[in-house]
Amino acid sequence: MILTTTNSIEGFRIIEYKGIITGTSFEMKTKFSFKTEKNKEITTDVINEAKEHAFQELQTNASNLNANAVVGINVDFETVNGSYFFVSVTGTAVNVAAQK
Repeated sequence: MILTTTNSIEGFRIIEYKGIITGTSFEMKTKFSFKTEKNKEITTDVINEAKEHAFQELQTNASNLNANAVVGINVDFETVNGSYFFVSVTGTAVNVAAQK
């Protein structure tokens, strides 16, 4: 599956638009460290996990529409109190074919 933030894919042409899809994720930071560097690592890991889950859901939703690519991806990230992390990934599911 091709995923891109752009509205087109070089070397491919969009042959069918399937619809707008979203993947969302919510993660809570359950660990904390008084060491700034360690706390930064923990937070980064939680954010990356939330983002990965959201992208996996996006790909699943695209597959359910029989799409082989998602274009125009936008990632929205929210946090509450530095402990709760919300990620929403939105894009357009499409079918693409290689240009000849």
